[in-house]
Amino acid sequence: MSQPVPPQPDAPHQPDAADRPELAGFRTKPVSFVRRSGRLTDKQKRMWAERHGTYLIDVPRAIARTSVDPQFVLDAEAVFGRRAPLVVEIGSGLGDAVVEAAVTDPARDYLAVEVYQPGLAHTIARAERAGAALGQDGLPNLRLVQANAAELLETTIPAGAVDELWVFFPDPWHKARHHKRRLVTAEFTALAARVLRPGGTLRLATDWAEYAEQMVEVLEADAELINAHGAGALAPRFERRVLTGFERKAHQAGRDIADLEYVRR
Repeated sequence: MSQPVPPQPDAPHQPDAADRPELAGFRTKPVSFVRRSGRLTDKQKRMWAERHGTYLIDVPRAIARTSVDPQFVLDAEAVFGRRAPLVVEIGSGLGDAVVEAAVTDPARDYLAVEVYQPGLAHTIARAERAGAALGQDGLPNLRLVQANAAELLETTIPAGAVDELWVFFPDPWHKARHHKRRLVTAEFTALAARVLRPGGTLRLATDWAEYAEQMVEVLEADAELINAHGAGALAPRFERRVLTGFERKAHQAGRDIADLEYVRR
């Protein structure tokens, strides 16, 4: 029996990228994910071939396959064909939350950020089924992007363009030697504050208590964000966060869910 192949770090995309001085020092810190070669089912392959162009934003790359050229700036009005409040979900997984939100809240536009193609394919399939149930061609207020979230927040999304930013159950990287890979850090918090409009909301959830403590620590230290429920306090469960199989497993394992809600000054 062959041995399973371990996840590989995000691989270089352009071997001649060193010739671009504006990319000097690109990704000098660990990313919060590893590349996985998850395979699409035959049905997902057909769906991807037929419909990914409808949902997936084709961003220009920098060095790695999930990078974004720092000169590229997202024009949400052009992408969605209208001007509406924008909600961004970081690490959208299989699309449970973002598809449900796009269906039940058509007045807002939703951008799902995910690095894994099978997750994106799953999300497209969900969106197609949801659109069909509504008697329409897909979900016009949903778009996807396959990219490293930190780069999107730093250069791709214009400052103050986001109404809400969601980060639900990011990888806790629970081993101490892997904490450097955690998404929610002081640097991430500053980037989140950058893209949120004044009065915009950052929502987070985790089932890892120690990670929740770290989140609170870095979020409370950012002068641009205010805890909506008082300094150091957890938030009530976000009622629009869909209960996923992942969250059910966390409850079954005896792990409590910590929700956090911060508002941009």
